[in-house]
Amino acid sequence: MTFKDLEIIEPILKALSAEGYTHPTPIQEQSIPILLKRNDLLGCAQTGTGKTAAFAVPILQHLFLDHKSTSNNQRKIRALIITPTRELAIQISDSFTAYGKFTGIKNTVIFGGVKQGGQTDALRRGVDVLVATPGRLLDLMNQGYISLKDIEYFVLDEADHMLDMGFIHDIKKIIAKLPTKRQSLFFSATMPADIVDLSRKILGNPQRVSVKPEQATAEKVEQAVYFVSKKSKPKLLVHLLETEARESTLVFSRTKHGADKIVRFLEKADISAAAIHGNKSQGARQRALGEFKSGETSVLVATDIAARGIDIEELSLVINYDLPNIPETYVHRIGRTGRASASGIAISFCDAEERDFLRDIQKLIDQKIPVVTNHPFLVDGIDDKPLDDEKPKNSRSQKSGNGGGRNNGWKNRKPAANKQR
Repeated sequence: MTFKDLEIIEPILKALSAEGYTHPTPIQEQSIPILLKRNDLLGCAQTGTGKTAAFAVPILQHLFLDHKSTSNNQRKIRALIITPTRELAIQISDSFTAYGKFTGIKNTVIFGGVKQGGQTDALRRGVDVLVATPGRLLDLMNQGYISLKDIEYFVLDEADHMLDMGFIHDIKKIIAKLPTKRQSLFFSATMPADIVDLSRKILGNPQRVSVKPEQATAEKVEQAVYFVSKKSKPKLLVHLLETEARESTLVFSRTKHGADKIVRFLEKADISAAAIHGNKSQGARQRALGEFKSGETSVLVATDIAARGIDIEELSLVINYDLPNIPETYVHRIGRTGRASASGIAISFCDAEERDFLRDIQKLIDQKIPVVTNHPFLVDGIDDKPLDDEKPKNSRSQKSGNGGGRNNGWKNRKPAANKQR
């Protein structure tokens, strides 16, 4: 199937072609026909599945065909996309710009952490589509710069992390200001009970679309786990980075403070690294991400929330320095190195306190993650025993087609690049 088969109008087809996109991803193929019929949508899909185009293309098509925007000073905000992080907001705005370049539809992005002058100037000039983080949106609404009374299309993206970041009250305030008659879209990588409850407050009678992340995990990503004590994790990380891949390695830390500590340890070992998390300024985060994508920095250390704004093609390696306590988060993390048709490599460190997390992860993905035992920081004693009937391996998993050798595919991966969103 091609985008043309989905009855996309010519100006958007032309823009998609200019971006090199001709065939929709599964989330796009399922979502676009539903949204073109103006139905509400509840979507379960992780970053990297092409989710942004799945909602951006139909919204742009509706706005273009409605012909309501005739001049800048007459433009009203008719589409609102809410997302949790600055990086993700910028990426979504860039996607609207790219896919709508031949439609005349105008968009802008607003987020906190920077002065508001440039953002309010763009709003005064008139926009059709607004991409925003919740805090800055409410701030500018309270100042009178933004009205939501003309909103016809509303998207809540990355809902699970929106709740993780404590935005639930802000979201409820925003929803209260939206017109009752609108098309609403709700996307989340995971669907725990509180997310489902929130979706019911936003959506009418939605169609449902789900792209199951566990399929990508089992089929595409070569996984391994290293049993190690908490205090030896930094040394093991340096050991792996020095003996294995040094290109585009994404390291996940559970906390912001932990991410900064990891970077300091790596820098002492002469390994170029940068951290990206919520406590960093917008400029620092964009600079770190840019240097990582360009290859100037070989290691990026991120928290889960900040990583939602990272979109990188052919990522060499993902390392779970800290195992997540939510199994779906593990799937989301390692999926970053197994996008589209690509394969990937993901390594996890597991200390004694994280064994329960590992059990939950293996239950979710319905497979045992191979254990690597030939490393210098293997834990001694009872905590070193395998889980259940798990048999440790002396090398990484031998997946068909990968060869499974020690350095197979680790040093020959292409530099990071942008990918379809």
